[in-house]
Amino acid sequence: MTLKIHIDEGVAPYEQVRAQIAEQARSGVLPVGYRLPTVRGLAESLGLAANTVAKAYRALETDGVIETRGRNGTFVAAAGPAAEREAAGAAQAYAERAVRLGLSEEAASAAVRDALRAAYGD
Repeated sequence: MTLKIHIDEGVAPYEQVRAQIAEQARSGVLPVGYRLPTVRGLAESLGLAANTVAKAYRALETDGVIETRGRNGTFVAAAGPAAEREAAGAAQAYAERAVRLGLSEEAASAAVRDALRAAYGD
């Protein structure tokens, strides 16, 4: 198994790197513990600036898809409990905000459904 990334025109390269690594990690193409190339190495192989790949890696780390272990490298992180805890926290914060804004449960749920459809490209 190897990381496969294809960069097209029209979408920000860092977003393409981020999305493709996230999809490959979530689908199991890249298993938990898979060591990703260095920022510099991936940038060179894709013909991108190192800052572009670094931005994608930072976003992936923030999302819990990858983890950096100092000088040991960057690896695909275990999903599941940590991701579920983070999602539950975000949902709780959203629910509290929706109540403060005076939204009905139906309106708050509709906003979430719309956001998820947009995020998943449905």
